[in-house]
Amino acid sequence: MFSDDLFDRPGRELGAGATWVPGWLTLEQQQWIVARFHEWVKGPVPIRAAKVRGNEMSVKTVCLGWHWRPYAYSREAVDVNGNRVLPFPDWMVRLGRKAVVETTGDPHAGDDYTPDTALVNYYDGAARMGMHQDKDEQSLAPVVSLSVGDTCRFRFGNTENRNRPFEEIELASGDLFVFGGPSRLAYHGVTKVLPGTAPEGCGLRTGRINITLRVTGMT
Repeated sequence: MFSDDLFDRPGRELGAGATWVPGWLTLEQQQWIVARFHEWVKGPVPIRAAKVRGNEMSVKTVCLGWHWRPYAYSREAVDVNGNRVLPFPDWMVRLGRKAVVETTGDPHAGDDYTPDTALVNYYDGAARMGMHQDKDEQSLAPVVSLSVGDTCRFRFGNTENRNRPFEEIELASGDLFVFGGPSRLAYHGVTKVLPGTAPEGCGLRTGRINITLRVTGMT
C-alpha cells in the first residue's frame, strides 16, 4: 500500500506560489487522458513541432481552446493549416480548479480560475525544453501542469534570468505542478526525459505527455 516511492517523493513548494504534488492523478485518470490525447492529435490541427526563431523544437505540441505559436495566440492555426483548434473542454476547467485548490489549501482558490487554453506537449526520449518564461498570456493566473508517461528532469528557476538559482526535480507520471503568484514568470524547462520510466497502466508506452492549462486573458 505504501511504496517507497511515496516517501521518496514528498510534495513541496519550490518557491512562493510554485507547488509540486507527486502522484496527483490516478492511473485510471492518466489512461483516460492519454486516450483523449490520441483523439486531439488527429486534428483539425495536427500535432506539430513549433519553430522558434527558425529552429524546430524537439517537443511536439497540439493545442486546445487557443492555438499557441511562439509569442502569440490565435483561434486558428495560422502557422500550420489555418484550421480552428479544438474547443477547450469543460472537464479541464474543473480539473484546473481542483489543482489550484489542492496546491493552495484554499477551498475557494479555484472559484475564479477559468483556464481557456491547453498546450499539450509530447516528448520523445530525446526531447528537451529550454529555460523559458510562460509570458505570451495577457493574464498572470496560475499555470497548471500535468504529467503522464516517462519521468523527466524538470528545472525550475528564478524570474530574472535562465541561470541560477534553480532547482531540478523529477516529474513522474501523474504529477501535478502549479506555479502562480510571485513564481508565475519563473524560468523553467525540461533537461532530460528518462525513457522506460512510464508506469504500467498509465496508457502511454513511450515518451511523456505534459499538459499545461493557462488563462490567456483574451476574448
